Amino acid sequence: MTHRNALLAIHFGALMFGLAGIFGKLAESSPLIITLVRAGFAVIALLLAAKFLQSNGALPNGRQRAGLLLGGLLLGGHWLTFFMAVKIAGVGIATLGFASFPAFTLLLEGLLFRERTRPVEFGMVALVCAGLLLVTPHFDLANESTLGLLYGILSGLMFALLSLLNRAVTRGVDPVQAALWQNGIILVCLLPFTWASLPAVPAMDWVWLGLLGVLCTGLAHSLFVASLKVLNARTASVIFALEPVYGIAFAWWLFNEQPTLRMLIGGALIILASVITSRLKAPAAKNEATPLASPQPASERQ
Repeated sequence: MTHRNALLAIHFGALMFGLAGIFGKLAESSPLIITLVRAGFAVIALLLAAKFLQSNGALPNGRQRAGLLLGGLLLGGHWLTFFMAVKIAGVGIATLGFASFPAFTLLLEGLLFRERTRPVEFGMVALVCAGLLLVTPHFDLANESTLGLLYGILSGLMFALLSLLNRAVTRGVDPVQAALWQNGIILVCLLPFTWASLPAVPAMDWVWLGLLGVLCTGLAHSLFVASLKVLNARTASVIFALEPVYGIAFAWWLFNEQPTLRMLIGGALIILASVITSRLKAPAAKNEATPLASPQPASERQ
């Protein structure tokens, strides 16, 4: 793959991530069904990717499988709360709430890995908080925008925990295999509670959720893996910061979810913080890159 093709692939992957909320809104099914069916289609796509793509690591060992089990639960919770936010408040607010995850990652990384959080990183957390306050200026749980934003933020928190867990337990594991395990765990956990509702899923929902699972998970994950063979992780992370932009733009176009000026300014602050954070160099005492410097696999994103 050439550098130009790698850039095109990573941009297309970011576009696919941004469309996840769009497909979730188009589907009439509940967030629980959306999460289940997305995982099912993703498993099929990832099985095909594992068959045709060259392995980029080892199979998980026993300890890593236990970590992937917990990771699958976090991934399922991350998806579930994100789609709840989409249904309640719309794609734009849900996506911006999720985009707060870098702030959680910075804070949790310092606590869990005992790494020093630098003043500039606290500044990025403050920038994200300011952006979120602008997105929803009135805190009222009876307000759909506020409730949806809270679900989006919870989705971001679970994604941050997932990224830190993967940092700890999946080193050296083939990313396609890791994604396959985590999506499979979602499928196994949710199927007993939802299988009876599957016959009632509208026909068009299968189309939207198939696109969600194949394009926004399986294909995007494969493009991510392929492009990182040419691009460095920091370049990719900056491109992935465009994900909320794509989501908001498509929601505006398709659903007339016109963002307010405050929402645009708040979103710009959150995206700016994400870009700056991804460009920060790791502390000199640590050689290991932070999870924010390396975008997570597509299966782990909303």
